Amino acid sequence: MSQGGRTGPRPDDGLKSLVKVVRVLDAFSARNRTLSLTDLCAATGYPKSTVHRLLGAMRETGLLDQDLGRDRYRLGMKLFALGNTVLANMDLHREARPFVDALTRQGGQAVHLAVFDGRRAIVIHRADASPEKLLAAHTIEQAPAHCTGVGKAILAFQPEAVVRRIIDAGLTRYTETTITDPAALLSALATVRAAGYATDEGEHQPGLRCIGAPIRDRSGQVIAGISLTGPAWRLPLAEVDGLSKVVIHHANGISTALGHR
Repeated sequence: MSQGGRTGPRPDDGLKSLVKVVRVLDAFSARNRTLSLTDLCAATGYPKSTVHRLLGAMRETGLLDQDLGRDRYRLGMKLFALGNTVLANMDLHREARPFVDALTRQGGQAVHLAVFDGRRAIVIHRADASPEKLLAAHTIEQAPAHCTGVGKAILAFQPEAVVRRIIDAGLTRYTETTITDPAALLSALATVRAAGYATDEGEHQPGLRCIGAPIRDRSGQVIAGISLTGPAWRLPLAEVDGLSKVVIHHANGISTALGHR
């Protein structure tokens, strides 16, 4: 209690505000690049007054930018600067670069390096040697764990509670081949564990095939994955077995560079 009998801010008020800020940031994505106040209220479930207050503070700190029309918001450059700092200090990003480049040359397709945030595979590095350059840089910045090669390669080696949490959140359908049945996903993940690699048969984007393999840290925990992705006609099924060995080889090389034995 403050002087004069007035109640001051509780110790957990700051934490609650931080949670709200993160929830606002999570509303943005590669598909939802700009959002209005109304959009953000709908996405977060917070009242208009709360969101308006958060937006003002986030704009002042550079976490959000407001467009010239003054009615829509986008992620700010402060986040870009912080992201670059994270990458600069991330052993995975530094150690994996030569392996990503080597796999790109050998596979002749797009290569993605992604880390697991507990829900999705977040792409932190990308290279594309394919002539078509079909995969725009933003297409799988946040790869769903249940329907991409790199996502399933990571998810298959997570604790049961993590897998169950993702299933309970809902298995979004992206294409006709997306796995949306929990039992089917659990079966697919068991196959990944047995084979040591995962495939994506147009499950996230039609016509694309992906081969992903897990990356382990010093303790042996799977924290990331690397994948080779291209049009199905350039990555025929007959070549998946051979290419999977190449992807696994580079994933193991990264794991070794991170200290895994």
